[in-house]
Parts: sequence; structure tokens; C-alpha cells
Amino acid sequence: MQTLKTCCVIGHREIEITEKLKREIYGYIENLIVNERVETFLFGSKSEFDDLCNGIVTKLKERYPYIKRVGYACLCETVTLEKDKETQERILSDSFKRKVRLYCVDEERESKKRVFSGKGAYVERNCEMIDDSDYCLFYYNKKYRPRQREYGSYTGNLGTAVAYEYAKRKNKTIKNFYDG
Repeated sequence: MQTLKTCCVIGHREIEITEKLKREIYGYIENLIVNERVETFLFGSKSEFDDLCNGIVTKLKERYPYIKRVGYACLCETVTLEKDKETQERILSDSFKRKVRLYCVDEERESKKRVFSGKGAYVERNCEMIDDSDYCLFYYNKKYRPRQREYGSYTGNLGTAVAYEYAKRKNKTIKNFYDG
């Protein structure tokens, strides 16, 4: 019997979401579930790519209810468990006076390593997700730079770039959905 496998999702904060990209991700993830026995998907946060993939995995759970979404939060981030989604969305929507939609996971994992990493928390979290995975889905554009923020400019390495190189060094099966 084949062992069950895990896949992590890592990508840039901002991406260009197209119908073609959605179809490609859906087909690739469904293939992982059906043909590669991937049953667990690992998500970080603060990324449009993570949001997009989480939504696709959530949709695929209707067809494959045994698959599981696991959130890896770090620093002051939090993930929302599926069982708490409705209540938290209502509370946030009331507070912000607009409809708030949360993406959810079935389980949350934490490690002390991420808590004590300081600015490197996201990098540590991503590396942990890669270590825990057989497959890595990326949206990685070598030329990507985040928008400059009001309180400071971009400095240093991008977390996605560091994670991509780490996954390569670990000989993980990588699929990069950036088409450029």
C-alpha cells in the first residue's frame, strides 16, 4: 500500500489571478489527490496564491472529503478552523461593517521555532512546510518585488525566493505556476 502524501503551497503576496491559472491549479491539485495520493495540503498565509489554492482545495473537498487543509501560522497570524468560520466571519463582518470572508483549514500546526524567529518567522515557517511535504506548489517570479509600503521600502530576500531555493536543495517535487 502506498503511503499518503503531503503538499505545501507557497507564493507571492500579490499575483495575477486568471481563469487559466485557476483551471491549471485545479487540474494539478486534483491529479495530486487522485494519482499521487496527496491527502494533506499545507498553507501559510498573507498570500493571494495561498488564498487561491485554499479555495480550490476547499472546493475539491466536496468531491474528496478525506483531504485535509492544515494551516501553519506564525508570529501574530492566526488561521481559522472550519468549525469556527461562520461565527468568526459574522463577528468580523459586524466589526468592519462589511462582509468578511475567511479561508479555513481543518487543523492548525504550530512550532516554537516559528515563534522565536523574529523577522525570519515566515522563512522558518515556509521551510518547515517544505520539510513536511512531498510536493511543493509555488507561484514564484524571479522578478517579483512587493509594492512599496507607506512605512518603508522593500529590503532583503523575498520569502518565496528563499523557500523555492530551499525546496530545490531538499529535492522536493516542485510545480511553479508562474507563467512568465
